[in-house]
Amino acid sequence: MIKRIISSIPNTITCCNLLSGALACIVSFHQAESNLLWGLSGLQLFWLLIACATVFDFCDGLAARTLHAYSAIGKELDSLADLISFGLAPGLMMYNLLDLLQAPLGVCLLSLSLPVFGALRLAAFNVDTRQTVSFIGLPIPSNAIFWIGYSAWLVGAASPIGSTGVIDGWVLWLTAVLLPVMALMMVCDLPMFSLKFKNLKFNENKKRYAIIIATVLLIAVFGVEGLSLAIMLYIIMSMIEHVLHVR
Repeated sequence: MIKRIISSIPNTITCCNLLSGALACIVSFHQAESNLLWGLSGLQLFWLLIACATVFDFCDGLAARTLHAYSAIGKELDSLADLISFGLAPGLMMYNLLDLLQAPLGVCLLSLSLPVFGALRLAAFNVDTRQTVSFIGLPIPSNAIFWIGYSAWLVGAASPIGSTGVIDGWVLWLTAVLLPVMALMMVCDLPMFSLKFKNLKFNENKKRYAIIIATVLLIAVFGVEGLSLAIMLYIIMSMIEHVLHVR
């Protein structure tokens, strides 16, 4: 009985990830509300729920390794939860945000590339034996974190009109380009180092500690928008490492 309870802990944490993502999907339709819950706006509550999903996503793997509670079902459940939390939820968030900012329908619909390519990335990850200690393509949680930061910048960059705003021409084009580009980053062949720690040794985790320190500094300087810059730094560091390795 105890063994059964222990073995179910990672899957329970994964379900918390999924639940956070499902709630984020609902909240994405209420971004314009200024005081949705606990004094948070709809968009801020969305960010909080995705942050919770990210923590749960980290903890379920940690729990599985610590408790030696690996299972085939757990692996599939993790992918399904990630698709909701880091694929569908950011896609809906960007669709509704762009709609609020009066972007053309065609640009709004580009947001759906995030769950579509997120699903392709997760399906490929589950059958790709090369991605056991590193990644090929941008991990879907990192993609979601990028769009959290970008949404914060997008709201600030919008020209105020009424209770929301309207997206400027160059910002509209930038968003229209970034949506498919970041979606394609999830399925590209770029090797990227894993951000998950197997231990806390500095020599084995220099890049991970560098990303953490840089992220903290970027958030301190730019606020939530710094998350997008942190993910861009992660991509650039992976590109540089790949080029040096090839040479």
